[in-house]
Amino acid sequence: MKIGLYFDRTNLIRLGAAAVLGAALLFRVGFPVWVLAGFLALYFLIKSLKIELNKAFSWLWSGLLLVSGSVFTAYHIQYLLLDAELRSKISDHKMMLNVLCCMTVFLVAQAIAGRANIACIVSHVSLLLLAGVNYFVYLFRGNEFIFSDIRSAQTGLSVAGNYEFVLDVRAGYVILISALYVALLRKLSVPSQRRAVMAALTVSLAILLGVFVGNRTKGVVTETWEQKGSYRNGYLLNFVLSIRDSFVAEPEGYNAEAVAELETVYGEDAPAAAVGGEGDVDRKPTIIVVMNESYADLSVVGDFSTNLELTPFYNSLKENTLKGYALSSVFGAKTPNSEWEFLTGNSMAFLPGGSVVYQQYITHTPDSLVSDLKRIGYTCVAMHPYYETGWSRNAVYPDMGFDEMYFIDDFDQTKLLREYITDRELYEKIVERYERRGRNEDLFLMSISMQNHGGYTEKYSNFREQARMLGINYPDVNQYLSLLKESDDALSYLISYFESVDEPVEIVFFGDHQPSLSSGFYPYLNGKGLSGLTLTQLEDLYTVPFFIWTNYESGEGTEEITSLNYLSTLALERAGIELPPYHRFLADLKENIPAINARAYYSKAAGRYKHLEDAEGEEAEWLKKYEILQYNNMFGKKGKSGVFFPYYD
Repeated sequence: MKIGLYFDRTNLIRLGAAAVLGAALLFRVGFPVWVLAGFLALYFLIKSLKIELNKAFSWLWSGLLLVSGSVFTAYHIQYLLLDAELRSKISDHKMMLNVLCCMTVFLVAQAIAGRANIACIVSHVSLLLLAGVNYFVYLFRGNEFIFSDIRSAQTGLSVAGNYEFVLDVRAGYVILISALYVALLRKLSVPSQRRAVMAALTVSLAILLGVFVGNRTKGVVTETWEQKGSYRNGYLLNFVLSIRDSFVAEPEGYNAEAVAELETVYGEDAPAAAVGGEGDVDRKPTIIVVMNESYADLSVVGDFSTNLELTPFYNSLKENTLKGYALSSVFGAKTPNSEWEFLTGNSMAFLPGGSVVYQQYITHTPDSLVSDLKRIGYTCVAMHPYYETGWSRNAVYPDMGFDEMYFIDDFDQTKLLREYITDRELYEKIVERYERRGRNEDLFLMSISMQNHGGYTEKYSNFREQARMLGINYPDVNQYLSLLKESDDALSYLISYFESVDEPVEIVFFGDHQPSLSSGFYPYLNGKGLSGLTLTQLEDLYTVPFFIWTNYESGEGTEEITSLNYLSTLALERAGIELPPYHRFLADLKENIPAINARAYYSKAAGRYKHLEDAEGEEAEWLKKYEILQYNNMFGKKGKSGVFFPYYD
């Protein structure tokens, strides 16, 4: 290996171009002037180098470049995307897997290019561009860019002009350092010997690395909330996991004949007994759904006492009310999965753990309660007093067919508890929309609240905490319980208003998931905490309250245990609306499988919860039918059933 210096006038031209780049970044991000001077000095020095590598050791130079480049790129990407505090959260094991993901790309590029320096340049720039896309996507919507977002790239590009592209200082440093890295690589020309042999070797190594990473990440889930993917998994690994989770395998026994057989049972010619309808109402009611953020009855986990009754109004609801508990598939986070289970009747039980449907699996024509109601003339409205980009709702809701959408800018942002718009303000917006409905307009309104969103540790001047737990003091628990009291007061307003209207109204209310509270609180509740639980104790953490209330005669009822995927079917029944074929199936499924979520299902035969893989006999057959129909709904493409899943248009 020989290293020397030489002078070439063209290097001055290149230095001028580098100076323009550096000056533009200096103006844009505002790093110190000495950084620009140091960059230009190093750039000119690198451009003035003459490096000769011993051809006899080309395999060694290639290996060193590919390995060092993989390490450099992986850490470079983490530096770009995360601040120092978040970067420190990733484990050494996960960081190693990110390096191996990088190395897989570098090896494939080496097999194609045949020269290690070219492979390193192409790989580094390509992966950094991917990270750059994520950098801006997170800036715009608050969630990371994953593989499934590629399908909505056209939508993203169409609105990109509405956003300001802002670089921070770290991004400026990354660009400068990458320019130096590429300049150095261009000086390190490593001729490839026996190119066919080298290509076969590098591809083989890439495959081995891919298999190794796959085996080491079988239980690792794609993270899609804020920057958790980057600081829990590392961005590159998280993106790879999102590729893995985008492909859901056909269930055993899935074919056109299996779907057709179910169409025969639940199609238009199905017996009248398969059609629901319990509500005593002459015309279609207004249907209002409230999915209340983190609303839960913690007594299902364990007994505790408070200084006041937390939900007296909720507890008082009996007349014309179906009430009970439902299984959610999520705990403490990932709200949209609960929303999706309710709206579609589908279950997270058949999707990869940790996935978020709104960001990974929504098609352009998803069949749901929205499409069911639009087919019979309903106007469908969505309300969420938070940012429209959260969980990609601004992309999902139009695909679902909502006619109107209201987000944070449509609410009075002075009506806050802590940092979130109150339940009362949301309900007032619901009332306002109801009062300006058109003559004979059938209205469906899906609302998702924000008031009770975690965390619960900060103190706020605009929130006086009323409730507290007796016998033990957890400030976050007390704040959460006080929020429940506020929710109950707001609920009283909502129901009281619609009690007084003449036209029929149905209100469906449920919590999306239980809150995530101090880990020390749970041993106090259940004696164990959050680990070492039996399956039943685990499901207690996924249980939320619900009710379906009407202002017309519909009777009283109790559901000791059901799940969110069945609530829309129950709502249609109590609204007196004839059940569409898929809901007919769900009504029968519920008789045999009363509750199901991502963790397990309730077995009537065994009288306890069981894992899906442990199902036997008739229960296994019902679960198989459910999985077949859900797969057809979500991934059937050309073979999608027009009987079960006819889109509204």
